[in-house]
Amino acid sequence: MADSTRPLTSQLLPDEQLAPLLASYARSLRKSRLDFMGFLAAMVVLIFLAAWMAEISPVLFFTKLGGFTSYFARLAHLDNGALVWSDPVEWFWGWKRWLRLLGETILIGYTGTFIGATVAVVMSFSGATNLNKNSVTRSIVKRFFEFCRTVPDLVFALVFVVAYGVGPLPGILAIIIHTIGALGKQFTELVENIDMGPVEGLEATGAGRVAIARFGALPQVLPGYLSYTLLRFEINVRSATIMGFVGAGGIGDELMLSIRRFYYADISAILVIIIVTVYIIDILTSRLRYSLQGSLSS
Repeated sequence: MADSTRPLTSQLLPDEQLAPLLASYARSLRKSRLDFMGFLAAMVVLIFLAAWMAEISPVLFFTKLGGFTSYFARLAHLDNGALVWSDPVEWFWGWKRWLRLLGETILIGYTGTFIGATVAVVMSFSGATNLNKNSVTRSIVKRFFEFCRTVPDLVFALVFVVAYGVGPLPGILAIIIHTIGALGKQFTELVENIDMGPVEGLEATGAGRVAIARFGALPQVLPGYLSYTLLRFEINVRSATIMGFVGAGGIGDELMLSIRRFYYADISAILVIIIVTVYIIDILTSRLRYSLQGSLSS
């Protein structure tokens, strides 16, 4: 009776055939481990090289670490020295104004996302290789997407603040442009991975490009479009907050003002409001994505 504790392979192969296989497996395992260790070593070297190029000083980091922690300690205290959560009324004294500005930030993110996503949907069909055989227009569309997403939205916001003045409009325009670039690339890749069967069927009937995109491609990519758009909305709300630092409207402007004036309790209160809002948006959009995907796939 064969020993049940021996490996299955050893029960099927004699020792003279099993030994070379085990030796080959051991060599392969050693090579994988050496490759992994080499990868880790290369990453460590690159990290230290990047730190040296950026003039990052570990000594300075640890020397100034106390100032970093003490700043958070100041954020946790009111002007009278009491902890912020000991007097919520005093801590959130400006909640009405902050919520109004927060609503403005959400609207900036929503408007920019909606318009940018709409433009990205229309242009994605022209940028897809399988739907647009004209290489010139494809290249123009893809280079436009690259330009829109390569330039940071904060830079666009600065440009539009100079052009249009402070307020929500520069933030909306900046988010529109960046959303077109980010979603345009994702939408185009979704279209390029569709099942071409329905498209070829429509082409055989003599359907035009609009009909092919509408009835052949859009039903396949619509769940992905909605999912990416909702995810981009979450990102754009956070971006709208940061763009308020340069005068693009919303609660970011109030947060920057509090930072400049060293109103530590106000800073922490505004941050708490922003964090809670982003958390709620994340939960709601996640549930909406799942429900939309379920309804569209059924």
